[in-house]
Amino acid sequence: MGERRRLRLGTRGSVLALAQARLAAGRLDAEGWAVELVTIRTGGDRAQGDLSMMLARGAFVAELERALREEAVDVAVHSAKDMPVEEADGVIVVAYLPRADARDALVSGSQAGLAGLPEGARVGTESPRRRAFLLRERPDLEIVPIRGNLDTRLRKLDRGEVEALVVAVAGLDRLGLAGRISEVLEPGRMLPAVGQGALAIQVRAGERDARRLAVLDDPPTRQAVAAERAFLRAMGGGCRAPYAAHAVSDGENLTLDGAALEPDGREIVEGRARGPAADGEALGSRLAAELLERGAGALAAGVRR
Repeated sequence: MGERRRLRLGTRGSVLALAQARLAAGRLDAEGWAVELVTIRTGGDRAQGDLSMMLARGAFVAELERALREEAVDVAVHSAKDMPVEEADGVIVVAYLPRADARDALVSGSQAGLAGLPEGARVGTESPRRRAFLLRERPDLEIVPIRGNLDTRLRKLDRGEVEALVVAVAGLDRLGLAGRISEVLEPGRMLPAVGQGALAIQVRAGERDARRLAVLDDPPTRQAVAAERAFLRAMGGGCRAPYAAHAVSDGENLTLDGAALEPDGREIVEGRARGPAADGEALGSRLAAELLERGAGALAAGVRR
């Protein structure tokens, strides 16, 4: 057996990002690569106290992409939900790993589910999407824009700064913390964020090993994420807008659900598209056009119809 080709894999330094990078490294190792993890501090990491910066498009992505272009790393791994819908110049997503659970979870100090939280309970999330869905079901809640990496947010919950958090099931699973889940919020109650649960493997455009790395790609995940990202792109939104989309592909057929909510959750415009999985991007664009025609853009901007 020949010597393994060395591969420098760039990642953020948070506990969750490192866990995700190790998942990717394990897949690469199984394909014969010798992987070295390289930690990159991103703008989003430096701005943990600045909510507007943390919600900026690509806040957790740009420095990793720069490290790729400058050849400081060979591969970068991203949470797909952090990636701007317009791909940056000079880099390409060569693979999506098989998607983990895309749903959201409520984690409460009392282990109560959403219905069991006391009136006026403080629930921590910085996501406009989660905020809108929470208020749609429980308008009495106080939504607290809690900041920090997943482990930091859990510590704030344990200190009593909030009564509950809403976080991604996938993140808890990847940290071995699924036991903290009080209630999984099904998509019918809280439609996931675009790309949630998926990991993207990115390389420089023209990278000579791109074809070899593409063996990691999971086609149903790629098809689903492509449809969701096309929906969000056509909606003209990013993570600051209360938009949601979730697609499921079996490799042949794809179902896409999309929604736009008023920021306080009082109104929602939602829809579904089905079609061939290979046409996922067109389905995403078509569903967005339908929702925009029904007033989704003004609704999400807080303009009462």
